[in-house]
Amino acid sequence: MSSDFIIRVEDLGKKYVIGHKVERARYGTLRDVLLRNARAFGRSTMDLIHGRPNVAGEEIEEFWALRGLDFEVRQGEVLGLIGRNGAGKSTLLKILSRITEPTEGRVEIRGRVASLLEVGTGFHGELTGRENIYLNGVILGMTRAEIKQKFSEIVAFAEVERFLDTPVKRYSSGMYVRLAFAVAAHLEPEILIVDEVLAVGDAEFQKKCLGKMRAVAGHGRTILFVSHNMSAVEALCTRSILLRSGQIVYAGATQECMRRYMEEESRNRNGASREAVAITQGFEVKSVTVNARRIKAHDTMELYLVLGADRDRFISDLSIIISHSDGTRVSLVDLRKCGAVPSSISGGESSFCISIKDVALVEGRYSVGIYISSDGFYGDVLDLAEFEVILDGSAGTHPPYEAQFRGFALLEADVFCEHPVQRVSASRRNPKAG
Repeated sequence: MSSDFIIRVEDLGKKYVIGHKVERARYGTLRDVLLRNARAFGRSTMDLIHGRPNVAGEEIEEFWALRGLDFEVRQGEVLGLIGRNGAGKSTLLKILSRITEPTEGRVEIRGRVASLLEVGTGFHGELTGRENIYLNGVILGMTRAEIKQKFSEIVAFAEVERFLDTPVKRYSSGMYVRLAFAVAAHLEPEILIVDEVLAVGDAEFQKKCLGKMRAVAGHGRTILFVSHNMSAVEALCTRSILLRSGQIVYAGATQECMRRYMEEESRNRNGASREAVAITQGFEVKSVTVNARRIKAHDTMELYLVLGADRDRFISDLSIIISHSDGTRVSLVDLRKCGAVPSSISGGESSFCISIKDVALVEGRYSVGIYISSDGFYGDVLDLAEFEVILDGSAGTHPPYEAQFRGFALLEADVFCEHPVQRVSASRRNPKAG
């Protein structure tokens, strides 16, 4: 391992002890109850003597939330942590934030850490917004003069001027997280740790937060970012770590990390038993098939849909939903407007072959879903089939610009220049030359 790190994690592990209650008959004798309570008291006493955690329950299970983690983070790096729920991301952040102690291994941190792990982290509910700004600054080791210098920027960013002298326990969750993020980002910690908490805010606030984190990273400070929004991770993080069951599966380029994560998610979905998926009352999707798992941009994609109905039913709307791998719905194909879908279908199974011309999407992974409306009922189901869009016939060729500027649609245009730019010779640009 190198010496120019700001965070170093070596053989890190975190174990929790979980207690389970044994199912018993509803009624028992007084003797059984007394013996059971005596055993529980004896075990609790021995745990206290030996310094072990006192866990409620009659059967004890050891659970490793993290095991054998080794990695480094350098100054100015933006590191993403990716993984399914329960992979250990939040546990790792709590250890790095010194909220909880590791069971084994060590963590070395060089610099002040500001954490935003859940709404109101580090806030005192009885204190006002103004008082909490100063309290958090002092906790980060800043002087009152330094906090005062940043105070106006924090308040403006959080947009809580009217409620600055109100106890934060009366704030809405959105106000709470706006102020908490503003404090954490503006008081200039060397390391900023942000969990999925930003999902609490609205879209405009999330956009503002991502911009602020880019600015923080641009000033040489380090960010650890956890999110299930893959677009945000791709746009912000230079490197990422994929966690599974408390262990590192992959650490490296964010694009490769995301690819592995999405493949894992795809395997998990495809492995589930769902031959038929109910949409809404009386309808279910029997199957959805894509003609190719990899499609070149602007090519035609064909879908094969088998729809089941419990009886003859009127259809007021039937559409194909295309979503990006981060969950964003990027396109909708209204099949009724295409003129090929009947206004009613018979009970049993109906098959449709749908040809989507000119798939004008940027490179990435997408999924197909179905929306249907009938007899006053409507519903949809997503992630029924997946496909990948590539730009030049080969995977892994990304546009020569950053992810946050790509969008989703590839538009074509004709360009007409009525006044062509005249070429100017070197001698005309610099009359004194020669």
